[in-house]
Amino acid sequence: MKENIIPHSYQISIQDRRQANKHNSFLMWFTGLSGSGKSTIANVVEQELHKKGIKTYILDGDNIRKGINNDLSFSPEDRTENIRRIAETANLMVDAGLVVLAAFVSPYKKDRENIKSIVKDVNFVEIYVNTSLEECEKRDVKGLYKKARAGEIKNMTGISAPYEAPEDPDVEINTEQVSVEQAVKQIIEYITPKLKLKNE
Repeated sequence: MKENIIPHSYQISIQDRRQANKHNSFLMWFTGLSGSGKSTIANVVEQELHKKGIKTYILDGDNIRKGINNDLSFSPEDRTENIRRIAETANLMVDAGLVVLAAFVSPYKKDRENIKSIVKDVNFVEIYVNTSLEECEKRDVKGLYKKARAGEIKNMTGISAPYEAPEDPDVEINTEQVSVEQAVKQIIEYITPKLKLKNE
C-alpha cells in the first residue's frame, strides 16, 4: 500500500507561510501530571502570543480525546498511539506556519522523543510543568485522583501508571514556587528569539 503513496509537490512552502505570518512556527509541548497546570499555563501563553499577533493553536488532552483519538484507551499502547497522532497533527500545523501549544500528560520519555523526531528538534520546545503528585492530588481539579485511589480509574498516571519526568527540558516550571504569571513570563522569554525569522 505504501508504495502507492506518492507525495504531491506543492508550490507554497513552510517558509512562505512563515513569511506571510511574519514569525517562525514550532511546537511547544507541555508535559506534566494531570492537574499540574499545563492547560492553564498554555492558555495564558497563547493569550500573550495572540496579543503580539502570533498565529497559534492549542491542542489539549480533552479536545483531542473527544475527537480524533476517541477510539483510544489509556493503556500504554494506546497512550503511545495517542501521542503519535497528536505529534503528526501538530507537525501539519507547524507546516501551516502556526505556533502550536500542546498540553498532554505524555508520561513516557520514548513518546516525547518520538514527537521530537516527527516535528524535528529545531521545531520542538519541551516545557516540563513540574508539580508534585501530592500537590496535584490536593488540587484534583477533575476529581480523577480520588477516582483512581478508589480503583474506579485504571492506568492513572502517578497512581497506577508511571510518569517519566523529562531529564533536560527546554523550560521547567515549578508551579509550587512560581505563579502562573511568572511561569508565562519565563516561557515567553525563552521562545521570543525562536519566533524571529532568520532574515530578521
